[in-house]
Amino acid sequence: MKALAYLAGATAMAMAFTSPAFAQSEIATGANATGISDVHEGMKDVEEAVRDDFDRSADAQRFGPPERQEGVYGSVALSYVGRSGNSENQDFSLSGRLSSNAGAFSQSVGILLEYGEDNSGTTDTEKTSTIYEGLYNINDRFYGFALGRLTTDALADDPVSLDEGDSFEDLDGRMKRDAYFGFGPGYRIINNDTTAWRVQAAVGIRYTKQVNVIDPVAETLETDSDTGVGYLVSSRFYHRFNETVFLTNDTDYLTSDANDTATNELGVNFKMSDAFATRISYKTEYVSDRAIRTDNTLGVSLVYGF
Repeated sequence: MKALAYLAGATAMAMAFTSPAFAQSEIATGANATGISDVHEGMKDVEEAVRDDFDRSADAQRFGPPERQEGVYGSVALSYVGRSGNSENQDFSLSGRLSSNAGAFSQSVGILLEYGEDNSGTTDTEKTSTIYEGLYNINDRFYGFALGRLTTDALADDPVSLDEGDSFEDLDGRMKRDAYFGFGPGYRIINNDTTAWRVQAAVGIRYTKQVNVIDPVAETLETDSDTGVGYLVSSRFYHRFNETVFLTNDTDYLTSDANDTATNELGVNFKMSDAFATRISYKTEYVSDRAIRTDNTLGVSLVYGF
């Protein structure tokens, strides 16, 4: 019950940080012709990006097993856009998720399909991704988990998929297939009403099929496959300084024969008032086999409702 009380408090606080409502409005008459709709869509993109930034600070497993919907449930979403006239292209995407919860055991499977054609009718996007997540709560502190991902890019070695301004050499290092499946234990080291820290580790199989450009002038390449053991270590840290400020730090490190990948995101959330919240984050991503191994991203999100 104590863990559930902590979770309820944290959930309420997280909701408070995102409670300022974004203004909702109907599309005005004539908006499509005057360009108002385009601006409206851009505004929605910004609002969704801010929501996503705040959502990253949430951790449903922070204080213990959260309450879940029992049984099997899921959702499917489909999007298609076909253009004609000055542009002749089309884009299609399909996503679906199936979840199952039964007592201490929960699992979910997800799939994402992406397909697109350019103005010449040539396929320029053909990607498939599937994920699996499973979790078994032993008690409020110990849990076991399994996770897996498979991503395929049918056009990773095709110049047609290059972005404008890229050269043939930019195909080097792109992944045609990237897969990982691992399992292991997790443990909540600190678990009180102001600080929560949980760590987990997994051992699994990592499979990659990577593009290797042999000669960018002659435009020749090959694909190299690698299968090996992959080790994953993760940390999720949360600390509440007071009723208005909390800090999160999320760290993941995956090592295998293919490469080493590490990410760390430090975030601070401020609740200025019931209507005003800010999140500042700094994310570092490291990939060992890139020319520039480290990318850093500073994010500032602010929401004000009135």
